[in-house]
Amino acid sequence: MQDPMTLPTITFWGLIASPYQLKMQALADFAGHRWQRWPDQGSALAGLALLRRLRRALRKAQVERMPARFPDMDEYPSVPFYSFDRKQFFYDSSGLALHLDQLAAEQDAPLLPQDPALRFVCSLIDEAFDEFGLYMVHHNRWVTSAKTNRMGEISGGEFNTLLPGLGRLLTRKLPARQVRRCPYLFSVAPAGFDAGVAPALTPPARDGFPPTHDLLDQAWRQYLAAMEGILTQQPYLLGDRFTLADASAYGQLSMNLVDGLAAELIEELAPATYAWLCAIRDGKHIGSRGDLYLSEPLSALLEAITETFVPLMQQNAAAYQANKDSGETLFNEAAFNRDRSLYDGELQGHPFRAVAKSFQVVVWQDLCEAWQGLDTATQQQLEQRYACLADAKFSGTS
Repeated sequence: MQDPMTLPTITFWGLIASPYQLKMQALADFAGHRWQRWPDQGSALAGLALLRRLRRALRKAQVERMPARFPDMDEYPSVPFYSFDRKQFFYDSSGLALHLDQLAAEQDAPLLPQDPALRFVCSLIDEAFDEFGLYMVHHNRWVTSAKTNRMGEISGGEFNTLLPGLGRLLTRKLPARQVRRCPYLFSVAPAGFDAGVAPALTPPARDGFPPTHDLLDQAWRQYLAAMEGILTQQPYLLGDRFTLADASAYGQLSMNLVDGLAAELIEELAPATYAWLCAIRDGKHIGSRGDLYLSEPLSALLEAITETFVPLMQQNAAAYQANKDSGETLFNEAAFNRDRSLYDGELQGHPFRAVAKSFQVVVWQDLCEAWQGLDTATQQQLEQRYACLADAKFSGTS
């Protein structure tokens, strides 16, 4: 293991309430990098200067990702970003894992496994939690834990050092903004839904959109049960040590640890998973070493992924192409807010309506290319071990 003093310190611009921030912190911890999370852990003067540099880089499209993606299809996030010198900025939590692996002088425990089969499964789990997992945990924060989550208070507190009054403003405004975004993030309430909170904090229905609360509740429990089946048998998802797959699952699921009722449900439904999340939060994954392997308990998680994430990516890719072929140029949240690029689909027997997301097309293309880059023997090995992968059709089409 490298001496942490020889590694560059990472500055994150992000919020602890973000699952991607949690994921990146866990990655940096495992890789041995010291880090700070700004604005919370920086001074007001330095924080404002960093924010100005970051905004300038965003305006000029100079914030980078590893590996680079198609700039016309990807989107910059709101947070988090990371930098090694507070001058050059990067985004994407999965890209950070690749970045850290490239920076490491020693490769005794890379975050992305070197074995082709393990590497593909690692990437599949990572992307599934990043894309579909976000919908489940966002739903659990604003629907399941509508009365108990503290996201606004926590996030507002992190901005207290930046500008007087900004923290109080965020505490009040940010929750309402996030609740309004629930339908964009796949959580659509049934008509007349009452969460027992103020109207501004009540997750909304949307005309013409089937309700998806039951779908997300069902999927979340399926993922939790699958995680529990693995973590009662082995320390981490791919064996005896931490990888990018663990970081992604941790980032999403641990977001709900501060959300009151959702946290209580995780502990009740999946106690081993709850303890695992707390252990990574507390840094106990640091220094984990051992073999990586594809185990039988992994089957249930891959089945959950191929029943939710994979068909969603396939339907999204088809909708994107159909809209593009018809001359549509607006996608993602901007299109959603204007009722453009919408499509109807189905997951696990539940109908849904969503907007075509160009950045998810790239995610799916990357996975399909990774699958097609495996030799035939490796593909057959994976399909024989996990039958659900044989049905996934990693071809880039629906």
